This record gives sequence, C-alpha cells and structure tokens, in this order.
Amino acid sequence: MKKTFTLYLLVILTVFLAYSAMADVFEKVSQDFSLMGTDGNEHSLADYKDAKAIVIMFVATQCPISNGFNERMVDLANTYMSKGVVFLGINSNKQEKFAEVKEHAQKHGFPFVVLKDENNVVADQFQAKVTPEVYVLNGNHDILYHGRIDDAARADERKSEDLKKALDEILAGEPVSVSTTKAFGCTIKRISP
Repeated sequence: MKKTFTLYLLVILTVFLAYSAMADVFEKVSQDFSLMGTDGNEHSLADYKDAKAIVIMFVATQCPISNGFNERMVDLANTYMSKGVVFLGINSNKQEKFAEVKEHAQKHGFPFVVLKDENNVVADQFQAKVTPEVYVLNGNHDILYHGRIDDAARADERKSEDLKKALDEILAGEPVSVSTTKAFGCTIKRISP
C-alpha cells in the first residue's frame, strides 16, 4: 500500500512539473519580439496577429541537418502561405552573421523572411535547442505545435510529416492531434551567458 501511494505521488509530481514547464514556455512565447529580417525590415509577432497560423522555424546556414530540410521548408511555405499561414525563419547562431543568413536565404530560394536573432534572445524565449526546430502559434501566440518538420534527415526516408499534419488540422479547425514531437538537428550556438 505504501509503495502504491509513493508511486501515485511520484506520478502527480511528474505531471505537475511537466505542466509547470509547459506553462513557463507558454508565458515566455507570448511575449512579442522584433528582429531584423533578410528583407531589410523589422518583423514582430504582432505583425501577424491575423494569420491563421504562424510557423516559426529555427534554422541555420552551416548545419547540415537544417540544410537538409531547406527544400522541404520551401515546399511547405509555398503550399501554406497562400492559405493564410505565415512562415518565419529565425537564425540564432552566434557565428552566423546577418550577411551570411541573407545570402543563404537567397541561394536556397526561401519564400519566407529569415530573422537574425542577435544574442539568441528569441531562441532563449522559446527555449529552442536545435536547428531545425519548429513552433506553430496562433494569433494569440499560443503554441499549437512544437517539434520537428518531419521524422527523417533525408526527405526520401520520412514516414511522418508532422508539421504538415499539424497545419492541415489547424486549417480544418481541428485540434492538433500530435502537438509535440522531438526536434533533431544541430545545437543552436549561443553567446556565453
């Protein structure tokens, strides 16, 4: 009986801690930000409050895993931007300078703007860890989906198109059935605290 009660308390504590961590993330991403984009303009979340969804993708110029998703990011943006979904790339790596980020976006034909997150402030706000890592928000900045674009580093090996599925559900007015997946890629290179 004592063992069962201890296990019960452990489960409750685990659920509470998980909920508290998620609440912290929700609180932090609800803050607006303003970053310079590769189009030469400042962009903030408030600019997109009327979007059906806001897809924030933490990306890199030098990470081979992030670069392996470039074509898939372009395809997704081209498919969903016409349906009222906003796509924003964010580069938070300290060693990847604005000029490099702009050249990389042009070279790969990104139809979305990439924002330079100097000092990884926005990456810290979102608690983003890797590139690529995706957050889908609604106009109130609530997280509807967080995780990977899909489940394979190579497009021909993917079995689960997680971001596509989440966007289809959002556009259909349905709750996202799998709202969290594990993002994988290169660690975001942050400035020293």
